[in-house]
Amino acid sequence: MPLIKRMKTFITPSIIFKNHDIKSSKKGALKELTETADTVARDDRRIFAVETVRKIIQFLCFVLFNAAVFGLAPLSVILPVVHSLGTPQKTIGDAFTILQKMLYENLFPWLPLASFVLAAAVLGRSLCGWVCPFGFIQDLLVYIKKRHAKVSLRTHQSSVNVKYLILAVTLFISGTLAVSLAMGVGESYRRALGVFAPAPFNALSPSDTLFAILPRIVLESWYGLVAESLLASPLLWARIFILGIFLLLAVYVPRSWCRYACPHGALLAVLNRFSFLGLQRDPVKCTKDGCRQCVEVCPMRIRILELPWEKFSDPECIYCLKCAAACPTNAIKPKFP
Repeated sequence: MPLIKRMKTFITPSIIFKNHDIKSSKKGALKELTETADTVARDDRRIFAVETVRKIIQFLCFVLFNAAVFGLAPLSVILPVVHSLGTPQKTIGDAFTILQKMLYENLFPWLPLASFVLAAAVLGRSLCGWVCPFGFIQDLLVYIKKRHAKVSLRTHQSSVNVKYLILAVTLFISGTLAVSLAMGVGESYRRALGVFAPAPFNALSPSDTLFAILPRIVLESWYGLVAESLLASPLLWARIFILGIFLLLAVYVPRSWCRYACPHGALLAVLNRFSFLGLQRDPVKCTKDGCRQCVEVCPMRIRILELPWEKFSDPECIYCLKCAAACPTNAIKPKFP
């Protein structure tokens, strides 16, 4: 009996200590889960705040770009954003469209080129992320689906070059036409190009179709003025098909037009390397090994963690600041200059 009592004396404290350790571990795990949930909620609120501000600015710019419908006179401002000169209610000029038009009229495009250079030097590609009307439409389409398609890195890297090809083809057509007209032998070339002569890119641009062609068709249909020849035009259906493809693609792949097809973005991307505006990543705060939040939220698929931390202005960055808002340690901030 004494032996049994001594065993109980030794066993009982060990059980008590074991139960205490289990309770402590449960409390620690619960505290860790609570802290993680609080961190996630805080990050979500910060992302929501940044995105709300950006959406408000995009909406106001969208209204300003089309404010002539409210009686505002056109402004003498040219910006390198995707819009359309064919929109009757426009107030802001589209630099890339004006560039093509000036080459068509055999004028050197000083003004649109200056617009691209100045905008890229001061603001990089931030106009794509905060001002561009077609970018605003794409950002709205993203909310249709919660989960988006993941484009493989290899496909993404090869597809990014498509917009540079579109830019090169457009400049080649407009440039060779301008040279041939200057030499007095360009009339036959101009007739051969047909509707592509004044602005080769805009002849099939989804932005022109969305902001100019379709509203015109709707208004003329409302007043019963639509010509059958217009609806039977193969070019019109080609325009609608291209617009539909990119709007549908934007639902599944965020900013797909900006990533892979926009010549405005291609020209700004070339100049963005020399921009005063950039982003800085604090190497002390950045938990690079255990966190990839900035890379995951980036709509342009930029590999932020592989770029220099002092200052980076990646050609594809549109400075939407999603990476800065998503960073749990506030390690990413804009830097100017």
